[in-house]
Amino acid sequence: QVQLVQSGGGFVQAGGSLRLSCAVSGISASGNDINWYRQAPGQQREWVATIYSYSSSTNDYAHSVKGRFTISRDDAKNTVYLQMSSLKPEDTAVYYCNTIINFQDYWGQGTQVTVSS
Repeated sequence: QVQLVQSGGGFVQAGGSLRLSCAVSGISASGNDINWYRQAPGQQREWVATIYSYSSSTNDYAHSVKGRFTISRDDAKNTVYLQMSSLKPEDTAVYYCNTIINFQDYWGQGTQVTVSS
C-alpha cells in the first residue's frame, strides 16, 4: 500500500526557512517521480517542485519558488524533502507531496505553512 506521510511546516516570519518531509512507504521514492504541490485558501492546488526518479540532482521548480526552494531525497530513509528559504507571505498554503503510480494519484495528508509579513 502506497503511503505518503508528511511532517514539518508551521509558522514563520517572512524571510525565514522551513523544511517539509514526505516519508514514502509501499514504494521506492527513488524509483518514482515525487512532487510537491500547494493550495492557498480560495485558490486551486498548484505544482511547486518535482524530483525525478532517474536522477536526484535533476529537479524542476515552479517559477515562483525557483532559487528559494530545494527538493531533495534521502534514499536510505525513503523520504523526500522540500527546503523552503526566503519565505514570503504568498507562500502561505497547505503543502502536499504527491506521486503517480499506474495513473493513480497518491497524496500526503497536507501540512500548513504560514508566513507572516
